[in-house]
Amino acid sequence: MSNRDKALELVATGMVSAEDMLTMALKYMSEDDVADMLDVNELSDRFHEEYTEDDYDDSMDGDHESALASAGFGTDEDYGYYGGDDY
Repeated sequence: MSNRDKALELVATGMVSAEDMLTMALKYMSEDDVADMLDVNELSDRFHEEYTEDDYDDSMDGDHESALASAGFGTDEDYGYYGGDDY
């Protein structure tokens, strides 16, 4: 039996309430995990009517520059290079 099935069985048999299991799971998960779970289940802000494209933060959208930034490396501009031929 998988651990997920075991958790569901504990709720189904009354060993733990659904609210307590949810609380345990949410406290265990990281903020990113919770955000991803809400998004995958279409419960995040971007699925609400009042959400606009202006609310979307694409600063780390998976392009080369954001990959380097997330790895701890800055952009050329961060190191003083602005496209000139002189170094």
